[in-house]
Amino acid sequence: MTNLPQCPSCGSEYTYEDGDLYICPECAHEWAKTATEVAEATSVVRDAFGNVLSDGDSVTVIKDLKIKGSSSVVKVGTKVKNIRIVSGDHDIDCRIDGIGAMQLKSGFVKKA
Repeated sequence: MTNLPQCPSCGSEYTYEDGDLYICPECAHEWAKTATEVAEATSVVRDAFGNVLSDGDSVTVIKDLKIKGSSSVVKVGTKVKNIRIVSGDHDIDCRIDGIGAMQLKSGFVKKA
């Protein structure tokens, strides 16, 4: 089974290929195959205030974050240096002093 993208218009998973186009049978939306690849390549990660984040940036945590499976907490104002942008729900990979390696959501940080 092939992995076709979901429809950008209605979110349907029942898309199909027709030449150089993807077509959604539910809303009849058509889009080019290259448009999907360009959109994935240009995805931008932004912090809670809309600033663009990139690899090597420093960020500050804006909310107390409980660490799953532990009793420790990442406090407000904790500065994290040298972040790395990754794909997924938690889009920042970093190392926090005193805690170790972890992943953060970009909505809970601001660019320092």
